[in-house]
Amino acid sequence: MDTIRVLQVDAFTDEPLAGNPAGVVPEADGLTDEQMQAIARELALSETAFLRSSDDADADRRIRYFTPTQEVDLCGHATIGSYAHLHDEGLEAGTTTLETNVGILEIELESNGTVWMTQDTPTVREVEVDYDRVAEALGVDRAALEGASADLPLAVSSTGLPFLMVPITYLSDVGSAAPDMAAIEELTTDLDVTGIYLFTFDALEAASTLHGRMFAPGAGVPEDPVTGTASGAAGAYLDRFGAFDDDLPDELRLEQGHYVDRPGTVRVRVDDRVQVGGRGVTALDGTLAVPDEDEDEILEA
Repeated sequence: MDTIRVLQVDAFTDEPLAGNPAGVVPEADGLTDEQMQAIARELALSETAFLRSSDDADADRRIRYFTPTQEVDLCGHATIGSYAHLHDEGLEAGTTTLETNVGILEIELESNGTVWMTQDTPTVREVEVDYDRVAEALGVDRAALEGASADLPLAVSSTGLPFLMVPITYLSDVGSAAPDMAAIEELTTDLDVTGIYLFTFDALEAASTLHGRMFAPGAGVPEDPVTGTASGAAGAYLDRFGAFDDDLPDELRLEQGHYVDRPGTVRVRVDDRVQVGGRGVTALDGTLAVPDEDEDEILEA
């Protein structure tokens, strides 16, 4: 059996065992789809990123993302985690290009280790869905949803992955949500979205723009601690509906993860493009034994 290096990098935080943990396999050339899926299943994190060589002349690297059950096209926190690791390994500050399943993205690395990930072109569309259904799926009060709906409607927003954006009135409404995962999975399937992003402007920190929670049981992630792709989609959504009276701040700070004891902050910039930014810290660095391609064995940590 061969062995490979694997890491757990906690993204959108400066503190280990906070933020959103991602698996990172820094040298994944030669691994088959089945081996990558098996590694992701063994690491049992919401997503594992596999860094590979790119055949595209316009890209410096190729990346693929796997949950424990399936490949996904894009993952913000695993990208941030991957480049936080590359920064630790000596990658110089500057702009680099990354081939993903949704196209080639620009990644900006600052000298302090902050990673900025350019998102795909935003798309935002309002949806007709009953507030009772959304409230019951999330386990929140319908009145709290309707109280936030005067200026911000229910809508699907995407900067690479689509999410249903659900504004609600108070932080207590977000914190007391009791989601019905089966109902959420049915709702996200019907709307053809990855997950539901529930948020309020009633944030914990004075510097934060909003506080969010993200539920995606259909993608194998009942609740994600801190979600880069949903944060980018939220930035595009807030811009589309004029949440700041056409005076969108230069940088949004989206806090998430406090209700699952993994707090983190996503920085979002929205101008002619959407960028998601954050830091990352390595919490685990080790090796994994990979079975031969034709073997059907459990990976040994």
